[in-house]
Amino acid sequence: MTRKSQIRLKRLRESNLVIIDDLMFMAMDQREANLFFHLINDLYNQSSIILTSNKGPAEWGELLGDPAITTAILDRIIHRSEVIHLGGDSYRMKNRISIFGDKTVQN
Repeated sequence: MTRKSQIRLKRLRESNLVIIDDLMFMAMDQREANLFFHLINDLYNQSSIILTSNKGPAEWGELLGDPAITTAILDRIIHRSEVIHLGGDSYRMKNRISIFGDKTVQN
């Protein structure tokens, strides 16, 4: 790990709030899943976490590739949390005005 990476990780671990957007957008390899577990474990009981994902917790096992790590991560994330499920069309695409006029990209 480079010095710059160590500084960034220390800053994350000392934050009061960490926002992780689009988690599970792409599958993680074993090394990435282990690093993510350690980050969540370090933040657990220390920081507030806001996490967004287009995948439900039931799908995380496949994307993390390890049921034990998945369970450990979810245990820490879901404990004392509020889960908000949003459904429907993409807000970005639904409300984006096309550069070609008044039509949305869905028209």
